[in-house]
Amino acid sequence: MAVFPCPLESARFIAGNSKDVSVDEEGARRVAESLFDKASAAEFGLAGWKSLHELNPRAASAEAVDWVFLVDTLNFSFWSEREEQKFLVKHKGKTYSGYWSLCAAVNRALEAGIPITSASYFATMTLDQVRHVFRSDTEVPMPLIEERHRVLNESGTVLLEKFGGSFLTCVKMSEKSAQKLLRLVLENFLSYRDEAVFEKKKVSFYKRAQILVADTWSVLEGKGDGSFGDISSLTIFADYRIPQVLVHLKAMKYSEGLMKKLREGTIFQSGDKEEVEIRGCSIWCCALICKHLLELYEKKGQDMREKINAVLLDYYLWDYARDHREEMKDVPFHRVRCIYY
Repeated sequence: MAVFPCPLESARFIAGNSKDVSVDEEGARRVAESLFDKASAAEFGLAGWKSLHELNPRAASAEAVDWVFLVDTLNFSFWSEREEQKFLVKHKGKTYSGYWSLCAAVNRALEAGIPITSASYFATMTLDQVRHVFRSDTEVPMPLIEERHRVLNESGTVLLEKFGGSFLTCVKMSEKSAQKLLRLVLENFLSYRDEAVFEKKKVSFYKRAQILVADTWSVLEGKGDGSFGDISSLTIFADYRIPQVLVHLKAMKYSEGLMKKLREGTIFQSGDKEEVEIRGCSIWCCALICKHLLELYEKKGQDMREKINAVLLDYYLWDYARDHREEMKDVPFHRVRCIYY
């Protein structure tokens, strides 16, 4: 049996041994206090996944679950080398960048009659077909297109051979457990194994695997096959936006040496010590923010354990990062080109 380290335990270990990144406990508490009023509002909740994002599926159907699987299988590396040169997709009169350009390209393909969310289609796609479906409306192509082609063929083949061609089969097999679904994904889909070695210990982040479980919960509105009783066991999804927000909000700090490297635009490799510290400390920092938020509500006599978890905090902070890009410009994000985030 493969051993999959727990991302939260990994984060605790990384934060406890980190040299260039530190979690500011007081800062985390202040972020929790600033979120106190927002955490009970609708945009912090599960409904916001659909209501705030027009490209996400509206239905809670098998097709919608397959849309989520496809998108999260490709949910990596959208940052631009240069701010003025971006991969962009136009759809229904709007122009999308970053992750939303992927969603727009998927919806554009579906509307053109290309069954892109069907495993029998993407398991056998050629590189040229992948290039066509994910074509850019600028000169800048989608990053890592060959890797996306490989991952699509690989994941589609596994879905067809083991799960009757639909990710909903995996969801049903997980028996309403987020952790069971996470394990099923990690056991069967190799591109989701987002791990590293830190201080001689194997650690994990599982950004895309956890976001796949979370988005499945969201698209199914936490009901039926998606009523995961243990959704709070997931951590935030350690990417390149969340750490940037946490440093901007002063809940996390970078050493001068690391900040210098980031400002110079250093490209890190997946698994580099600094990169592992940034991601691990982000997970730990958000776990502390959730803990402080729950304590604040407890003091007011409210049990918010059903309404506050790392998934919803991640969704909120990620949207915050996109909405406050200008203010956050003083904090550079860390650059890594890999299939994990």
